[in-house]
Amino acid sequence: MTPIVARTREELAQARSKTEGTLALVPTMGALHEGHLSLMRQARRSADAVAVSVFVNPLQFGPGEDFDRYPRTFAADLEACAAEGVDLVFAPTREVMYPGEPQVTIKSGPMGEVVEGAARPGHFDGMLTVVLKLLNLVRPDVAIFGEKDAQQLAMIRRMVADLNVPVEIVGAPTVREPDGLALSSRNRYLSVPERRTALALARALRAGADALASGPDAVLAAARAVLAEAEAAEPPLALDYLVLVDPSTFTEITGPHAGRAVLAVAGRVGATHLIDNLPLDFGKEH
Repeated sequence: MTPIVARTREELAQARSKTEGTLALVPTMGALHEGHLSLMRQARRSADAVAVSVFVNPLQFGPGEDFDRYPRTFAADLEACAAEGVDLVFAPTREVMYPGEPQVTIKSGPMGEVVEGAARPGHFDGMLTVVLKLLNLVRPDVAIFGEKDAQQLAMIRRMVADLNVPVEIVGAPTVREPDGLALSSRNRYLSVPERRTALALARALRAGADALASGPDAVLAAARAVLAEAEAAEPPLALDYLVLVDPSTFTEITGPHAGRAVLAVAGRVGATHLIDNLPLDFGKEH
């Protein structure tokens, strides 16, 4: 089935008016991979119809980041959506999403200034602004986001709750490549040696999880040991952060802890920024 493709607000409104039953939205920046396809399958289980947005959002890229070189593969993306039975693809231009320079935007607040937000100032402001615009334009009943971007997911849930947006937010598990690297559109930037170094992110998370029974300090120490080797490798990992945080607020966990947590890590290999995380529960055996 070939999806309806809407490129303007008017085309989107017309297509949306013809949608029967409930609708699930999968927001993406394109360059679709198996991780995105898993979100579409979750969307199909969550609603009667599925919409996918494809838009590389300039507001969430900082100076010197990869907005200009971010992969744009719309023809292949549309084929992938068709293969997954997607009903509607919203693919606006920058002018459609932002007809003028935005004057009123979403402020992510203190939660957007820590962890990934500290490494990329303003990133979450831009992300929340475009997500709210997409929710208002598409008007889905459900929206699906990957748990790989754990802080993003937590912030979207908070925004929806704080602003009373009538949509259910559903998280879908991280999808990994056979070698353990979390799927990302940016993985294609990595050379073979850079990819070997990048695998340390997933190894560090697994090492941390193996130390779960010994408490938070042991989890962080085990993960740090793996990352220290990667920092000394060639090419090296430039570590941005390794933190253990509360999954709903992303405040750091220090000292003894019982209950859920997220072990989050990010760094750069060459020019490529990569993130990963692993949910943990200190109240249960991992």
